[in-house]
Order: sequence, then structure tokens, then C-alpha cells
Amino acid sequence: MVISSHAQPIASPKLLKFLQQKLGLSEKAINLGLRQSEMEQAPLPVVLWTFGLLSLSQYQQVLDWEAEQD
Repeated sequence: MVISSHAQPIASPKLLKFLQQKLGLSEKAINLGLRQSEMEQAPLPVVLWTFGLLSLSQYQQVLDWEAEQD
């Protein structure tokens, strides 16, 4: 469990699309991650990785994708 005392930004629609279309996560997996992310105030990719819904290499792909978006 990852709990932060700082509010985390809401996952962007672009991130959700990337997770579903490029990494093949199901809508159910993403929704679970979103709910848990909100409860824990933790970043969605971290929650998905913690729950085993993203492999380490997929997590790195998300980080790389996020860096390209800035």
C-alpha cells in the first residue's frame, strides 16, 4: 500500500488511453487502479505496478511516456 499525504493529480484521459491501447490494460484493471489511487492518494502508475497490473518494464514505459508529454 502506498499512502501519500499530498493530493495526487487525477489521471489524464491521455494516460488512460495509453494504458488501455498501448499496454493492453483492461477497463476493469484501470478502474480498480483509479479507485485505489484515489483512496491512497498515490499516482495511478505506482498503484497499478503495486497491484501487479503493470510489469516493471511497462511501468518504465509509462514513465517514459509521461516524460515525453511534458
